[in-house]
Amino acid sequence: MSRTLRAMTIVLLVASCGGGPREAPRQLDDACEIVRERPEYLRAFRAAERKWGVPVHVQMATIHQESRFVGDARTPFKYVLGVIPMGRQSSAYGYGQALDATWEEYRRSTGSYRAKRDRIKDATDFMGWYMNKTRERNNVALHDARNQYLAYHEGHTGYSRGSYNSKSWLVAVAGKVDARSDMYQAQLATCGRRGFW
Repeated sequence: MSRTLRAMTIVLLVASCGGGPREAPRQLDDACEIVRERPEYLRAFRAAERKWGVPVHVQMATIHQESRFVGDARTPFKYVLGVIPMGRQSSAYGYGQALDATWEEYRRSTGSYRAKRDRIKDATDFMGWYMNKTRERNNVALHDARNQYLAYHEGHTGYSRGSYNSKSWLVAVAGKVDARSDMYQAQLATCGRRGFW
C-alpha cells in the first residue's frame, strides 16, 4: 500500500470517528429515554440551565422542533424547475438550527470560538444565550416555550414586530413546542422514580 493511500485511509478513519452520534435518539416522545440513551445531552442541558437559566424541558422541546435531535441537521435544498438543486433554503445547521450570522454573533459575544453547532453542549449553550437575549430585548420569560420559540424562529426584531402573527402555521408550531415542553417537564419529574438517575 502506498504512503499516500495509507495516509488517506488513516485520515478517513479518524474523521469518521469524530463528533459523536449524529442520529436522533430512538424515543423522541420520552424525555427520560432521551437522556438515558444520551447522558451527554442531560449534562449539556443542565449546564445551560445553570449558566443561562433556561429550563431543560424548554431546551429539549426547541431542539426537538428544530432538528429532532439530529446533530448535523440542515435545511432542505431549493430546486429550480423541481430538479436542479440551487443550494439550501438557509444556512441553519446543527441541533439548534442556528444561522451562520447568529452563530458567529454568539461566538464573538461569548468568546466561544471553538464552539460547533453539531456538538450538543455548544448548541445548548447557544440556545441559552439566545433565549436570554430574547428575555432582555422582548421581555419573554425563560420558561415561556411558546414565545421563546417564536422569537427563536423569527429573530428578535421580527418577534418584536409581531411578524409571526401573519404565519398561522408558525403559531401552530409554537403551540406544539409549548405542549412538548410541558410533556417533557412532566416526564423529567418522573425520571428518578423510573431509575434514570
